[in-house]
Amino acid sequence: MAVATVGAEKILILDFGSQYTQLIARRLRELEVYCEILPHTASRQAIESSRPAGIVLSGGPDSVHRSGSPRPDPFVFAAGVPVLGICYGMQLLVSLHGGKVVPAKKREYGRADLQVLSDSPLFCDLPKHLQVWMSHGDGAERLDNGFRVVGRTEAAPFAAIADEEKRWYGVQFHPEVAHTPLGAKLLENFARRICRFEKRWSMSSLLESQVAAIREQVGEGKVVCALSGGVDSSVAAALISRAVGSRLYCIFVDTGLLRYGDRERAERVLGQELKLNLKVVDASKLFLGRLKGVSDPEKKRKIIGKSFIEVFDREARNLKGVEFLAQGTLYPDVIESVSVHGPSAVIKSHHNVGGLPKRMKLKLVEPLRMLFKDEVRRLGREMGIAADLLGAHPFPGPGLAIRVLGAVTPELLKTLRDADLIMREELKAS
Repeated sequence: MAVATVGAEKILILDFGSQYTQLIARRLRELEVYCEILPHTASRQAIESSRPAGIVLSGGPDSVHRSGSPRPDPFVFAAGVPVLGICYGMQLLVSLHGGKVVPAKKREYGRADLQVLSDSPLFCDLPKHLQVWMSHGDGAERLDNGFRVVGRTEAAPFAAIADEEKRWYGVQFHPEVAHTPLGAKLLENFARRICRFEKRWSMSSLLESQVAAIREQVGEGKVVCALSGGVDSSVAAALISRAVGSRLYCIFVDTGLLRYGDRERAERVLGQELKLNLKVVDASKLFLGRLKGVSDPEKKRKIIGKSFIEVFDREARNLKGVEFLAQGTLYPDVIESVSVHGPSAVIKSHHNVGGLPKRMKLKLVEPLRMLFKDEVRRLGREMGIAADLLGAHPFPGPGLAIRVLGAVTPELLKTLRDADLIMREELKAS
């Protein structure tokens, strides 16, 4: 995989199932602190090989009192790096190190006033009273093994704790959410002051490192990319093009199910402005023919997915010597695939080219797999991709066919295109 670790240091986040885990990562990255998320089941080897400057234990819905509740590998506390426990993560710090966690007398959910009780690098340059966001049913009742209380709320006398010698810290509240307005400063203090994480993670440094990583992976090989004209595949293609130039072959399939201007924008931005090696395939007759009379949404998706793979496969096979397939996989997809809950149940099939690598025996190039969506847009701006493409209104892979209630007809597609255009113009004007 073409994944460059930006520098030898990062903050590692262990996921215990909190709905806010990805927010922790986003807040740190907004502070130019590179971080990655691993499931709480991560082994010592996985943690050690990450070479973290510090470790964050996320919140989670479980209780430390439940038999079999999640625990991190003991190496987390033997690694010699700072640890920040958030909510459930703080309760783990307490319960695993001689303290006592009990069910809270009053479950705390919502805003609370935190009183900072003593000096701590965690609260450096922060006021003595902070608005914070609580969401917990358990709480610490007793501390041991070097911990002291550094913050409290009316309902949580142990709202923030610290063991300065070991550099272990815990907060019962959620600094990563917007309802804790100064929470980002607390996370910055942990990363910069406590972990001494000095490196600045930026789009320019990412661009440079990813181009080098792609060149190392691909060598003199050729890469094929299925372009949808959306943000992810377009930014991935532009990035790979910087690394391998004309050895990237982009295929844009016009399914006949696109919005007004989608194909033209792709040809202008990707073909003319970015000078990508772009081939546009008009397969609208094939798609519309196979969809004729089909009303069931799931059947439509499967027809579209199968037809797309068929067309792309045929075009790709005409290219000689292609060894790699580019995909615009993003970090949330990677996190979900190894999350504490496991992959989500299938609500609907997902239209992409996921069936292609095995079928075509191609190696994957996924240069965006460690990025969130907003970071992909920032990277696109760094590369000079047109704003109208980066800011395009999201559009499902199966296109307008999924928005047609019933069988797809040319007349209904025209009506939908007109309605979609009006809606997008109104959104831009508002």
